[in-house]
Amino acid sequence: MPDAHVEPIADRHKKPDPIRPDWISKTLAGLLLGLCLALTCSALLAALLTAMPLAVSGQLVMWLVPPVWLCVLSGVYFFSSGLRAWAWLAGANALALGLWWLQRPGGVA
Repeated sequence: MPDAHVEPIADRHKKPDPIRPDWISKTLAGLLLGLCLALTCSALLAALLTAMPLAVSGQLVMWLVPPVWLCVLSGVYFFSSGLRAWAWLAGANALALGLWWLQRPGGVA
């Protein structure tokens, strides 16, 4: 193989990059905006389940919050920076709040 690529030995033992310092901003974005997103998703579900008895729909709505919040909080570390995490989660919150506003009874004039 004439064009085979061989890594230099120094590159093979290169240390991984250190932990980025923006993990605090990612964590705060997941905690704050993740909670807002989870509560908004819960409100959307509550508005969609109006035909269901309150005892059942209340439980579904209540138990939706922790899984959504924890999924957002665990997924926030896949963003490349804390600023991107804040921006994308703020956009997701705006979209969810817009959907909630549109589907509520007096939302669309």
